[in-house]
Amino acid sequence: MTDDHSNSTADQTKKLEYPNLPPRSFASMKPDEYISDRLNQTLVFYDKGAVRSKNRYLRMRASTVIAGAFVPVLVNLDQIPYVDILTTLISIAVVLLVSLESVFHYREQWVNYRSTEQYLRKEYFLFTAEESPYGASSPEEAFRLFVERVESAIDSENTSTLQVMTTVSEPKRGIQSTVDADT
Repeated sequence: MTDDHSNSTADQTKKLEYPNLPPRSFASMKPDEYISDRLNQTLVFYDKGAVRSKNRYLRMRASTVIAGAFVPVLVNLDQIPYVDILTTLISIAVVLLVSLESVFHYREQWVNYRSTEQYLRKEYFLFTAEESPYGASSPEEAFRLFVERVESAIDSENTSTLQVMTTVSEPKRGIQSTVDADT
């Protein structure tokens, strides 16, 4: 029984290993390699993520607005059979969609992905045009700064997404509740 467990653990460990990458000497990656291997793939990821999140957000939002508009109309239609059940089901759907939006944060994901993608594009064009902050330094120093800024933006977006996805939505506090809390 112990052998079976250790074999399955070994199999799981093998699946988690990173692929064999050739060892690289320090600073051996060239700008064109970095741009094609890292930046372009990251731009595609953020663009697709922004489009997907925007579509999901707009679909959920439109559905809640449309369904919410039907509820008051249906409440006033007593002559239609089962209108009370239909009204209840539509109301439940609206509540579920609004609640799911507060769980998945599609709007925030859309904004994070799009703003990061646009920032990375701007950095790319500044780097390739040798504009500030890249123009005054040597090509090696400019590339180092470019990589540092790109990786920092990616890290910042990852942190922001994790924070958005793990933060419980709290009701916004108005002026009165803030005053009450301070007293």
